[in-house]
Amino acid sequence: MTRRPGKTLSREDRDLWAKVAHSTNPMVLSQKAPVHVLNKSSKKRPSRFRVRDFQIGERATGSTKHPERTSSAPVRMDHGTYRRMQCGKMKLEGRLDFHGMTLAEAHPRLIRFIQTAHAAQKRLVLVITGKGKARYDSGPIPVRCGVLRYHVPHWLKAPPLGAIVQHVCPAHAQHGGDGAYYVYLRRNR
Repeated sequence: MTRRPGKTLSREDRDLWAKVAHSTNPMVLSQKAPVHVLNKSSKKRPSRFRVRDFQIGERATGSTKHPERTSSAPVRMDHGTYRRMQCGKMKLEGRLDFHGMTLAEAHPRLIRFIQTAHAAQKRLVLVITGKGKARYDSGPIPVRCGVLRYHVPHWLKAPPLGAIVQHVCPAHAQHGGDGAYYVYLRRNR
């Protein structure tokens, strides 16, 4: 049944709709997260929405952040120091260049370099990964260009370096830009 423009519901239809609406029960999706039902008479809205606990087997919704984007990570350092570091104005206390190395050579060398720098109470070091070769791969499984550029931020956040490293971000253009990372280390205790 379609409504014609300009027509309203008759009194009988409104009474029938009111009976149907009052005879229904609100639908509960989960016992942990009750559904908030708002009547027309109550003008209050819930101030905060409850987030349901994640259940095993459910799919996550929403946007996912790419782990290789280190700039989207929250800043865990002083704002002024962070700005000076982003502008390339802080003094670098160490430098590690991975050009010509494989993954197997680079990972232990990175661990040794960061641990040595932390023991020497250095705060800001530069890790140069290079941008990677832009190559055409016609195989069925794509190969990531810039393998070290992709893996180094993950290695810096994972054990044993995760407890030592305070912040990782791409370097300023004068220090290598996208092909290098600033690594800000925690203070020794």
